[in-house]
Amino acid sequence: MAWFHLVIAGLLEIAWAIGLKYTDRFTRLWPSLLTVAAMIASFYFLGQALRILPVGTGYAVWTGIGAVGTALLGILLFAESAAPTRLLCLLLIIIGIIGLKCTSPE
Repeated sequence: MAWFHLVIAGLLEIAWAIGLKYTDRFTRLWPSLLTVAAMIASFYFLGQALRILPVGTGYAVWTGIGAVGTALLGILLFAESAAPTRLLCLLLIIIGIIGLKCTSPE
């Protein structure tokens, strides 16, 4: 269940990171409220996961999911660079996340 909570936390991190783009410096009410709600929920699920998982593993996976997901959505939604070297770096983060999962005691 801890890994499930961690994946949910990571997906919510993607949501709030992308949401920041739509808040217009927190001047738009609904995007701002949804972004803050996603932040709170993300931290809640991260906290649930860290009750079981080592903090280093949990935090690294949470930020990794958020970084990869946000970068990929940046490419899809905002026409950010999809240069091969950038995609390779994202692949390396994914490999790191898988490695942490495979070597985790939980």
